[in-house]
Amino acid sequence: MKLHLIAGRSLSLAAVLAAVAMLVSAPKVAAQDGVVSGQILDVAGKPWVDLAIQAVSDQGAKSDTKTDKDGNFTIRGLRNGVFTLAIQLPAPNKPYEVKIRVSGSDTPKVNLNFKEIAAKQGAEYAEAQKKQEEEKQKFQGMKAHFEAGVAFLNQAGQAKTDLAKAPADQRDALKQQVKDLSDKAVTELEAAKGGAGEKDANLHLIWARLGDAYDADGRTDDAISAYKQAIEMKPTAAYYNNLGGIYGRAGKIPEAMDAYKKSAELDPQNAAQAYRNGGITLYNVGKMKEAVEPLKKATELDPKSAQAWYLLGAALVGSMDYKQVGSKLEVIVQPGTVEAYQKAAELDPNGPYGQQAKQGLEALQQIAPGIDTKVKKKKS
Repeated sequence: MKLHLIAGRSLSLAAVLAAVAMLVSAPKVAAQDGVVSGQILDVAGKPWVDLAIQAVSDQGAKSDTKTDKDGNFTIRGLRNGVFTLAIQLPAPNKPYEVKIRVSGSDTPKVNLNFKEIAAKQGAEYAEAQKKQEEEKQKFQGMKAHFEAGVAFLNQAGQAKTDLAKAPADQRDALKQQVKDLSDKAVTELEAAKGGAGEKDANLHLIWARLGDAYDADGRTDDAISAYKQAIEMKPTAAYYNNLGGIYGRAGKIPEAMDAYKKSAELDPQNAAQAYRNGGITLYNVGKMKEAVEPLKKATELDPKSAQAWYLLGAALVGSMDYKQVGSKLEVIVQPGTVEAYQKAAELDPNGPYGQQAKQGLEALQQIAPGIDTKVKKKKS
């Protein structure tokens, strides 16, 4: 900055310096303190006297005060920002907290009437209690329907077992009994599903049992859809295994095998059951050659299953080749056939699989003389 001296007049050094100081000096602005104030009324709606209040900044800085005889309070010297006001209620109550943004003169007052607050909280508490009781009643109703549905489903299963053993003159009545019980199971389990909330932790189980009821009732498409719902909520090996069984009974073999494969992948330690069921599904539709591989895996994973060994032997018999030798048709016994039957007979000597395995060995001896079909005695 240049100073121009006025012609004909001289300025003292002090005057010049004073002029410079005036030019370069900016007026100072006093720092504004943030202030929070308000009034606290007690549960009777009267001024709450001598009540401790603490303001805590978002950085942890604290300032304390108390209400006066009129319930009023003021906290000064606060920096602009967000504060938590903790109203120190009498024990055993926890401090009542409110958030406040301090912004100079724009800071809003904090007026609290605990008579109104208590009334509002009481109404909210009563509403929460009412809702909780309604949820409890809803759950009890859902549980009752679920348990009734499972009971009817178990009875239908027993009736179906009885049907398989019943003489011809009793079958029609048992068929109707299976149908009636299955219908009741479906009705109860559908009611349980309707009573469960969308986020109910038990919903996947309800869908699964409903799938079982649909299956027992002959509603295959509904059973498949129900199990898919259960799997979507909770993909378990058991659900995939059961879905595979429904597909298999419906003749949807590729879908069944995919389900069994997924079951084995999800639970490798119990994959033998999935492979065994896959083999049974193929065996039941006459796909003997295709059944061999899953049944081999089942026996490898669970070498103590007489059922798996017998089915493997039977599947290998069904896969036998033949060749013409002169005027004779000779049987080509598949490797492992005899061993599979022998293993089944050894593991289940007096049971159904052991007995059928022995019959299979006798038949092999007749069609392929010279084969050693002796069954080893099981070590005690």
